[in-house]
Amino acid sequence: MKVLFLSPNYPSEMQDFTRGLAEVGADVVGIGDTPREGLSKKVRGHLAGYIQASLQDNAAVLAAVRATGVRFDRVECLWEPFVELAAWLREQLDVPGMSLDTARAFRDKELMKQRVEAAGLRVPHHTRATTREEVWAAAERFGFPLIVKPIAGAGSADTFRVNDARELEAVLARTSHVPEVSVEEFVDGEEFTFDTVCIDGKPAYANIAQYHPRPLIARSNEWISPIVVTIRDMWAPKYQGGIELGMGVLEALNMGSGFTHMEWYLTAKGEVVFGEIGARSAGGHLVDQMNWTGDIDLYREWARAVCWKSFEGSTARKHNVAIIFKRALGEGRIQRIEGLGGYMARYGEHVVAEQLLRPGTPRRNWLQTLVSDGFVCVRHPDLGATLKMAQAAATDVTLFAG
Repeated sequence: MKVLFLSPNYPSEMQDFTRGLAEVGADVVGIGDTPREGLSKKVRGHLAGYIQASLQDNAAVLAAVRATGVRFDRVECLWEPFVELAAWLREQLDVPGMSLDTARAFRDKELMKQRVEAAGLRVPHHTRATTREEVWAAAERFGFPLIVKPIAGAGSADTFRVNDARELEAVLARTSHVPEVSVEEFVDGEEFTFDTVCIDGKPAYANIAQYHPRPLIARSNEWISPIVVTIRDMWAPKYQGGIELGMGVLEALNMGSGFTHMEWYLTAKGEVVFGEIGARSAGGHLVDQMNWTGDIDLYREWARAVCWKSFEGSTARKHNVAIIFKRALGEGRIQRIEGLGGYMARYGEHVVAEQLLRPGTPRRNWLQTLVSDGFVCVRHPDLGATLKMAQAAATDVTLFAG
């Protein structure tokens, strides 16, 4: 099994997916912008070969791949910007897997919603806009509040809730660099994920997680410590509408084998509404959370699914797992961390990871990375206990910069 894996070194979680491919018996050839000498030791140890090429240039990538003379059995990519490139390469190289038409529906938020809506599933009212006039027309049609976000974006980058005409003018100025946006109805409710590892469109593994608060709120308020919680009892009645929606979305978008990451809303009236979905793994260490939820290695099991259409990991869910992302107060370098010692004394037996930036380290730009200035991750079989520990980390642990 020879696998061409796009961008094996970046983002950092791709290094573990590279490992997973090698561990299930694949000969992995990586291709990416990073010079060979810049690859991490972990990646180098699991690659059978490497091609340096600009992933922004489709023709150059294809030429570089053909120049190797290797006949690839799979072309895989889990980084959002290059999912379509991977699909195009499959078609050019006659490799089985997700088609370009299918990949586009996972990337283009308007096409995505059109296909989901055509399957009879509830999506926000929506439209595509390329000009200020089209955005204003959508606002008049849908009313406020509404959401403006990139057609082919990832995460919550350049995504805004707009409450009135004055805010819309400001958002239009802030998104002037975005060539095409989706304008849609704002759905007020709790926000969840539905994550899967699929084999031929059927989930071999599934996960539900909840955002506290919704990402759009967390991305708008620096003082918030965002929390994401994987739900141990994902089959409880509260989540069944989201699971049913997710299954319908996978079918509507013609999902094959691989990772998916979907977001959905549950309103106060109990209505379940589709948000969006990517044909990729989630970022922000959510794959690690899923691993800690069931003591599993999804990096390896994803690889097994795409290479051999098999899944050998346990699907038992042992824990709720909460990750708490911290943002330092002040600017510059981290000066000190307060409250961590006391927190570890109280909850240390339940902490599975603590990766806060240490004093002397420059602060990260919280608007550009969910991970911000590091995180604490805890787990517990009881959801209430998990949430209590998460809230304590959010309020009692503080990083100071200066």
